[in-house]
Amino acid sequence: MLIKIGFDIELGVTAPTALIYMLQVHPSRAADVQGSENITISPPLRTDFYRDAFDNQCARVEVPFGVSRVRLQNHAVVFDTGWPDPVSYGAYEHAPADLPVAALQFLLPSRYCEVDSELLQFAWGQFGGVPQGWQRVQAICDFVHNHLRFDYQRARATRTALEGFRERVGVCRDFTHLAITLCRCMNIPARYVTGYLGDIGIPPVPYPMDFSAWFEVYLGDRWHTFDARHNTPRIGRIVIARGRDAADVPITMVFGANTLERFDVTTDEVFST
Repeated sequence: MLIKIGFDIELGVTAPTALIYMLQVHPSRAADVQGSENITISPPLRTDFYRDAFDNQCARVEVPFGVSRVRLQNHAVVFDTGWPDPVSYGAYEHAPADLPVAALQFLLPSRYCEVDSELLQFAWGQFGGVPQGWQRVQAICDFVHNHLRFDYQRARATRTALEGFRERVGVCRDFTHLAITLCRCMNIPARYVTGYLGDIGIPPVPYPMDFSAWFEVYLGDRWHTFDARHNTPRIGRIVIARGRDAADVPITMVFGANTLERFDVTTDEVFST
């Protein structure tokens, strides 16, 4: 299938600054982009492109004196198999001593994932008796899915996994942070993923389209997709970036005072006529 993706984001700024955006399709999906992405910046501004430590595509935009608004737009079409997230019930856990060294960083505490907190004892008490591997990760997803209540009106950019656990409410990033933290508490490497996920293969939902967050765990010598927010295999995920948590993959980051003036995201299946 073909999926039309895009965004229209406008930021107000008050002084000369720099803006980082992480909005391009991840290199692992670059070959699926039909033609190319069409990212534009209004007004045209000097931009430096680079890869970060997690192999995400990033850009730094110089915002000079006299510019009070920056508008980022994109539209592209991406090929997708149309298959739901793969399920591998036999995927096994690795002992920490047997993990690839590159996966070890995804066991550690990070900005929003407090592995070294009361969640550590809770995780072992709740999931220590669950069979290792896929079944244990799924049990964590089931718990998070039922423990948190999804509420856009209660979104908070600073909420951590522990705070989400205590408050029992959040949006997709909060579901993801809590699930990641509980996996890490159980010595299962888990990393944060942000990207496009449209209402493809499911009934339309009464929420505005947004970027989505889910996570990947390292089992059986490879990374697997899990989603504690939806807790069911989905069609049409398009990765933008991966990291330890949301702090590593900001959609935009402005080094100074700013306001969000516009935020529209598109993720639609392209139907032939």
